[in-house]
Amino acid sequence: MDQQAKSEIEIRPVDGPIDLTIQPPGSKSITNRALLCAAIANGRSDLANVLDSDDTQVMVHCLRQLGVDVSEVDSQGKVAVTGCGGNFPNSSADLFVENSGTTIRFLTAVLGVHGGEFRLSGIDRMHQRPIGPLVEALVKLGANIKTESDNGCPPVLINGDAADGSNTSIAGDVSSQYLSGLMMATPMLKHDARIQLTGDLVSKPYVQMTQQVMRSFGVESSLDLDREPIEFCLAASQGYSGIKYLIEPDASAASYFWAAAAICGGRATVTGLNKNALQGDVGFVECLQQMGCNVIYEQNQITVEGKATRGIDIDMGNISDTVQTLAAVALFVDGETTIRGVAHNRVKETDRIGDLISELRRTGAGAEELTDGLIIQPGTLHGATIETYNDHRMAMSMALVGLRQPGITISNPGCTAKTYPDFFDDLQRVYV
Repeated sequence: MDQQAKSEIEIRPVDGPIDLTIQPPGSKSITNRALLCAAIANGRSDLANVLDSDDTQVMVHCLRQLGVDVSEVDSQGKVAVTGCGGNFPNSSADLFVENSGTTIRFLTAVLGVHGGEFRLSGIDRMHQRPIGPLVEALVKLGANIKTESDNGCPPVLINGDAADGSNTSIAGDVSSQYLSGLMMATPMLKHDARIQLTGDLVSKPYVQMTQQVMRSFGVESSLDLDREPIEFCLAASQGYSGIKYLIEPDASAASYFWAAAAICGGRATVTGLNKNALQGDVGFVECLQQMGCNVIYEQNQITVEGKATRGIDIDMGNISDTVQTLAAVALFVDGETTIRGVAHNRVKETDRIGDLISELRRTGAGAEELTDGLIIQPGTLHGATIETYNDHRMAMSMALVGLRQPGITISNPGCTAKTYPDFFDDLQRVYV
């Protein structure tokens, strides 16, 4: 029986140090960016190492509804996309995005600029996740767009001609995906484009990733994340071009295996990534290094070895998807760990501060809530059934606790299909 199909999974503790080499599936963040750029490009793109998961399948399904020809993912992770040159064949659609934040935010930006009659909706949790700042930025570009309710959350309604503006501004303190979506949409404008950021920007590496993916598809831009205020500028008359594109393994997924070494001892090597990867989440290993692990960088792999031994005080604003992973490691070190700079984690698939604290306490650990993070105090741990809140990262991160603490059971393990359908099968490799 497929492990994800079970209603719950009890994690068996590891007997001794691990010795693991693994390459996780392709990055979700890069896959959905590449799919979108390929869809609005001129010509065909051949994507390799594409992640086949719920979140990426949602993007593919929506692009097909818009009339874009996207092949099925083959056994080697290859996908062919025939781009529409920025002009979707279907000018109206009702798009259901489930709980995929990248899909709704990226498509809201592109379709808001493109124009037409579109409705974008999702599951109940998606209708609690804010998108108002992106909608307001699109209105400044001339888009006829609004949220269906007054809470600034989806569903999103688009009803009008293509946007004709060139300058806009957007807040960056809720999600970097707002800015990334606007960036990818700007080549569809007829004028030179300028996007100015207001306030702080969370998850900066994801914006840099967007710029790099756009560059790979032939669009050059100006973006300086070190200047104040941050501006993104794009010269008109640039369009995406179809290319062959290889997607990196998912660094957020890699964090679980690096953390397994930090919890159990031994070593975990992740291939296909290096220190200069597009994904900022490779920086997670630096957190483990501060906690006492040894990190070895090579040309095509990163290894973490040795147990984490000490708590740290760290700002994880740029690698917020790995907060839950670090929290699992923090249960097995000496001293408390303080995580800051991640207030935006409250509006992800679940409240990744408040709900994480509940599950940490369920295991016997101490945890305190901060305005922008949490403090974790290792305690006398015991077995527990972990509630996952339908959050893939809660399930994968808290499963790591069971590698050392007996009696940890993960409920609704199938929720990992959102980004890593084979996670629990791959986790079995720590026992080899």
